[in-house]
Amino acid sequence: MPLNLALEYGGWTNRKVIDFFVHYCETVFTRYKNKVKYWLTFNEINVMAMSSFIGGGVLKGYYENDKQASFQGLHHQFVASAYVTKLCHEIIPNSLVGCMLARTEAYPETCDPEDVQAALEEDQFNLFFTDVQVRGHYPKYMHRYFAKNNIQIEMVPGDEEIIRLHTVDFLSFSYYMSLVKSGDPKKATAGGHFSSGIANPFLETSDWGWQIDPKGLRITLNELYDRYQIPLFIVENGLGAHDKVEKDGSIHDSCRIDYLRQHIEQMSEAIKDGVELMGYTPWGCIDLISAGTNEMSKRYGFIYVDQDDYGNGTLNRSKKDSFTWYQKVIATNGTDLS
Repeated sequence: MPLNLALEYGGWTNRKVIDFFVHYCETVFTRYKNKVKYWLTFNEINVMAMSSFIGGGVLKGYYENDKQASFQGLHHQFVASAYVTKLCHEIIPNSLVGCMLARTEAYPETCDPEDVQAALEEDQFNLFFTDVQVRGHYPKYMHRYFAKNNIQIEMVPGDEEIIRLHTVDFLSFSYYMSLVKSGDPKKATAGGHFSSGIANPFLETSDWGWQIDPKGLRITLNELYDRYQIPLFIVENGLGAHDKVEKDGSIHDSCRIDYLRQHIEQMSEAIKDGVELMGYTPWGCIDLISAGTNEMSKRYGFIYVDQDDYGNGTLNRSKKDSFTWYQKVIATNGTDLS
């Protein structure tokens, strides 16, 4: 989010930002109309509800009701997404426009109905955003949440119509981990991608405590496709881990290869289940500072960058073992994962 729009306009709480965004998208669509076919309107749009400044330039503490400000900003993003979906189809007739969700599959801790209800509510809250962008309207299950949190979405005439008429062509999402939810609020939590749950004893965890769940990807692919019946695209998936540079400069990141291999295998199973999966792009190709923890040591890439958490280093780049492995995966379209 451009800082000036956050400081001068209040970010996405201000309806004027819709027009700014549409103008920006028109410029980009016109510039790249002969080069780019697939577009996403907002990256991980649900982050607004968890970190409003990251998700939409909305500063907490400036409003009487921070949640009201966040969800009003989200409404403006929903409207903007619909407008630019319409615009993209007009400027680039063969284009496909998708939404993008930070997806976290939620399991109940036990078959206790309280745990099942907690997992259901977590899942509904996660899918609220795609329900609007794919189905074209606000789901009724959010009415209770809005009432409980004193949220009243301000709309102008035409908002509901544009959201209804210009839904997305496909659904893209990030997937790193799953969560376990309990009806007992006192249970200890395990951290994750802007979300938290309790520890799953059946899963291993990453160096940063994220629960590694390849089969959860197959489950979420099936659930999303059953719910929406539109093509799916995994646009983020990867392992943040410490990497060790050997004396000869090599980097043996077998844990990253294993993580990606297991997730790609489950993608294949989901396709056999009947899921229409149009693509996969891992996070990420090159090491960069983690957006979640502001650390360089939390590395995802196939390419190592010589820099530490304090900015020290040559910035020289070198290939990890995963680089050559993923080259082969690309060349064989995922059929050779050895």
